[in-house]
Amino acid sequence: MTETEFQKACSLRGLELNGEQLAKFRKYTSFLVAENEKMNLTAITDEAEIYLKHYYDSLIFTYDIDFQGSVLDVGTGAGFPGVVLKIAYPQIRLTLLDSLGKRCRFLEELCALLEFENTEVVNARGEEYAAKHREEYDWVTARAVAPLPILLEICAAAVKTGGCFVALRGAKGREEIVEAEYAAARLGLELESVREESYEDNTRIIAFYRKKKKTEKRYPRRFGEIKKEYEKRRND
Repeated sequence: MTETEFQKACSLRGLELNGEQLAKFRKYTSFLVAENEKMNLTAITDEAEIYLKHYYDSLIFTYDIDFQGSVLDVGTGAGFPGVVLKIAYPQIRLTLLDSLGKRCRFLEELCALLEFENTEVVNARGEEYAAKHREEYDWVTARAVAPLPILLEICAAAVKTGGCFVALRGAKGREEIVEAEYAAARLGLELESVREESYEDNTRIIAFYRKKKKTEKRYPRRFGEIKKEYEKRRND
């Protein structure tokens, strides 16, 4: 997908990107490819693949919703989907969360390069951050990161009551959603909708969880506890 094709694809879905935004995507691409030679940020380094599998894919859930307010991107890595969302929706207040210090330093440099406002980079584990920042975000996003039942517990506490957690999953996403029903129920989340998007050889399952009530204070637990229960359920 070329830059022009990316712009047209977004326009067809109702998202109009202006020249300044497109220039930021070009800066992002150049910086990502250059820094990827120093550290492992992404296996995708071809420009056309970056526009399709990182940029277009990161925006795919936003096209027909009112996307604004505060956003927490958990396990953001090289900034997907968080940085892409900020370029496309500059009005959002964004927190980029990652557990690896060197990725956070990359993100800080990237945010400065792109002249972002109302954006912070946090070096922390997802479950630890969510426990300290309960009910703070209108939107919490995560692309892959962990099995869905684990991911729900990591993220749920940070979502405002009435807010939404968006899980961007792969082709087996519908199976994961069924597997995560027990976790959603006890965390105050309700599966609001599931969307399937396909492009080229990629299938993206997007699960929208609405926060119906506050998550009990005992959640999230330590990661080891969450993982242990998940594995036990899978083995039973």
